[in-house]
Amino acid sequence: MKIPGAIIFAAAMLLDADAVARAAATSREPAYPIKPIRFLVPSPPGGSPDILARIVGQKLTERLGQQVVVDNRSGASGIIGVEVAARAAPDGYTLLFVTSTTFGSLPALKKNLPYDAEKDFAPLSRIAWVANVVTVNPKLGVNSVADLVKVAKEKPGQLNFGSAGNGSPAHLAGAMLNLLAGVDTVHVPYKGAALAITDLMGGQLQYFITSPLVAMPHGRAGRVKVLATTGATRDPLLPELPVVADTVPGYEIVQWWGAALPARTPPAIVKRLHQELLAALEAPDARAAMSRNGATPHPESPAEFAAFMRTERARIAKLGKVAGITLD
Repeated sequence: MKIPGAIIFAAAMLLDADAVARAAATSREPAYPIKPIRFLVPSPPGGSPDILARIVGQKLTERLGQQVVVDNRSGASGIIGVEVAARAAPDGYTLLFVTSTTFGSLPALKKNLPYDAEKDFAPLSRIAWVANVVTVNPKLGVNSVADLVKVAKEKPGQLNFGSAGNGSPAHLAGAMLNLLAGVDTVHVPYKGAALAITDLMGGQLQYFITSPLVAMPHGRAGRVKVLATTGATRDPLLPELPVVADTVPGYEIVQWWGAALPARTPPAIVKRLHQELLAALEAPDARAAMSRNGATPHPESPAEFAAFMRTERARIAKLGKVAGITLD
């Protein structure tokens, strides 16, 4: 059957009108970004999160053509800053700096948080990670993790290890050593790593698992002895040190950081910021700056970051249950 030309013409006009409507709708979508982006960091200025956020923020500023402003909101182990981000408009203008405390140990060990790390945020990527180091007082007379475990078994309950507080990475690291090595050492919480490392040098503590930025200057000066790193494999920034897992199979605990957006941020903006974040993490000058601060960049997909955080929370929750660690 032959279709009349008038019908064909009318159909063509409708198709053209539809194309014009789609183009008009697209043109009405606002450009992004058109104003500065706030990068919320849930810790004080000067620490590793602040330093890394400023490195990444500078690269994002260069790439996006809008200022990325670091906004430090410290307090309550990072809870205050995360809660501010969770309540922010999901418009792409609030970016959260994620830490292993706020999205790892707190959700795993504390029941009543004012935010849900999984439901309230859209993950982008890990930014970086750093293995801690096992340090001992030189007078303890140990030269390896195997020596430390041997002494701890010979003197149950007599070795003290320090941390920057209950549930902190150093506390979890010591508890994991107790659990996996089958030893009994005593946790002594402090109000910061600086106080703990001072007492390690003074002999009040026998060992302390802490950041290499804190420990390595004292190790090189001979004030403490550095035995190993705490990652699953050797730290690329400290390749001369063995890992605890060589002696204690399954041992792995590192500090990590990432970025996330408030949930319900438009997918197009999530995709754009993820692309720009990965490009920032691959920039040679950004990678060099992170390395100078002891961190190894770790770009990944949002799905990979989400899966990693779920695994971390489950692992820490199990450790907390066995070791009796709670933050409530």
